[in-house]
Amino acid sequence: MRPHIVRGIYKQLFESHGRQDWWPADSPFEVMVGAVLTQNTAWTNVEKAINNLKTANCLDANAIVAMPNPQLAELIRPSGYFNLKAERLKNFCVWYVEQGQFQGLQSMTTGCLRHSLLAIKGIGPETADDMLLYAFMRPVFVIDAYTRRTFSRLGLIKGDEDYEDLRHSFESVLGPDLEVFNEYHALIVRHGKLACTKKPDCGPCCLQALCPTYAESSQLQLSMTGESKP
Repeated sequence: MRPHIVRGIYKQLFESHGRQDWWPADSPFEVMVGAVLTQNTAWTNVEKAINNLKTANCLDANAIVAMPNPQLAELIRPSGYFNLKAERLKNFCVWYVEQGQFQGLQSMTTGCLRHSLLAIKGIGPETADDMLLYAFMRPVFVIDAYTRRTFSRLGLIKGDEDYEDLRHSFESVLGPDLEVFNEYHALIVRHGKLACTKKPDCGPCCLQALCPTYAESSQLQLSMTGESKP
């Protein structure tokens, strides 16, 4: 990927969608809980689960560690896969408490912290990088399904690259820019929900001029109507 193209896409997305101010949470720990719960579900469901934890005064690592799994699963039921996520969240919180919680982890280097997160059962690369970027404010680029879908349609990636290879590719062309990483990922998610959906809605897409998928689709529509581009 060429740096000027990737940065140009960022500029277009920012001008179209504006600042996103991610991650929506009241504390770093809430970001981390949300990162675990958002796996395979919509954010609206995560919000309901987190509100349940807040209402029960249980949005706290020690409280979650002490809570029986069935009770925790019931509180986070709106997030889906609640029994599995209760186990994963408990695993994370046990580790989090053992490491001295946020203050104890904040002093670790990004590489060591990422390695430690990935060693927790149920924490994969995307979840770990969400935590690193939005809770610990480390310059790590998050790769998700929206990133793969948008950039493969733009013809810049194949879409099935190894997670680490793709992450390193973005980080190398953008440089270690925390603010850009934060906004870029949030903007990609926003764009993926509004325009570059599973069945793309190219009408409101701000990346039409850069997108070969849009050009091919437009040409096909013109040929079907018997028209042609000038």
